[in-house]
Amino acid sequence: MKHIALALTGASGAAYGLRLLQCLLAAECRVSLMLTQAARIVIKQELALTLPTDTQTLAVFLRERYGAGGELTVYGEKEWFSPLASGTGAADAMVVCPCTMGALAAIAHGLSDNLMERAADVMLKERRLLVLVPRETPFSLIHLRNMTLLAEAGAVILPANPGFYQHPQGVADIIDFLVARILDQLGVAQSLLPRWGDPVIEKE
Repeated sequence: MKHIALALTGASGAAYGLRLLQCLLAAECRVSLMLTQAARIVIKQELALTLPTDTQTLAVFLRERYGAGGELTVYGEKEWFSPLASGTGAADAMVVCPCTMGALAAIAHGLSDNLMERAADVMLKERRLLVLVPRETPFSLIHLRNMTLLAEAGAVILPANPGFYQHPQGVADIIDFLVARILDQLGVAQSLLPRWGDPVIEKE
């Protein structure tokens, strides 16, 4: 069972992160989820979804909403005894989706001020896959330099830039385009998006 750490921050694009969670669980992954307080606010604003504050209750809530399959554990921002905080308990890969410029900067400079930042730091030091999905425009020079630092350290920078060659029929298709690209990076099988040159996949 592939172990994926997934972090949602307060950037716009909460639907990306929650759709990714749904797909990871459907693919029978073990998911360790982290949400910042700002992420909770954005989820409520963008999706009209109020999340439980208790992490165990939240895990049950998300499993009921986004389907069975896989395993899901939710960790608090300061839960330093989480396995994610140590190289001995690191996930196989980690995704921050969506990723604020503040979170990106903190990770780039190794601040490790909360569990998400520490978990990302662990991924880099252990030479494991770290995928960051920034959702900002335009990028300032500071943003770009922080992304360069992270790319040089081994992270994958995967901006939330959807393509349109698959002729999306609505917002859900645009979201799935990006989630499919993330799943490809993680090596998780997906049928959300046809390969270039392949026939269009009929979704269930």
